[in-house]
Amino acid sequence: MRQIAGIISGGQTGADRGGLEAAMELGIPHGGWCPKGRRAEDGAIPRKYRLKQTRSPSYPARTERNVLVSDGTVVFTFGPPEAGSALTLKLARKHGKPFLHVDLAKRSPAASTERLRAWIDQEGVAILNVAGSRESDAVGMQAMVWRIVKASFRDPGSPCSGESGGRFAPRTRRGRGRRTGRPLSASGRGPRGRS
Repeated sequence: MRQIAGIISGGQTGADRGGLEAAMELGIPHGGWCPKGRRAEDGAIPRKYRLKQTRSPSYPARTERNVLVSDGTVVFTFGPPEAGSALTLKLARKHGKPFLHVDLAKRSPAASTERLRAWIDQEGVAILNVAGSRESDAVGMQAMVWRIVKASFRDPGSPCSGESGGRFAPRTRRGRGRRTGRPLSASGRGPRGRS
């Protein structure tokens, strides 16, 4: 399994928070962009999630930023992607960024874990954007994503098993993974999406 430098998301309930919770538990640096005011369907996104706010309160603005600053995006759904999940995949295609859609209605958690591991290795993902359905649209999504992401990196031999969790600042003007500076838009690497 390739070393992961960080996990980012937009902080929404469901898949986003499942990814952040897994990162925190495993000691993987986490972060990402969220809407101005830390907006989410359940109110303000908790401060324990170390997210930066966009200038806009809209969800699409943070979705696009997270797609751009990551090396690849995984989108978890129960069934076909809708609303924000569909937008995330559309933006990954638009910017030529690698993506993986995991339909949990068709794949078991074990199969999803193995697929995610293989895709991360195949695409060379160091900064993973975790996205997908919100909890109100897919009850149980947050817990399912937490288990899958955690299992994907929990291997005792994993290079990230001893790292301490902290704020992860995506790409900056001075370089990748630095803790200060403004996130930069990454250049696309060509469409390499998977389902």
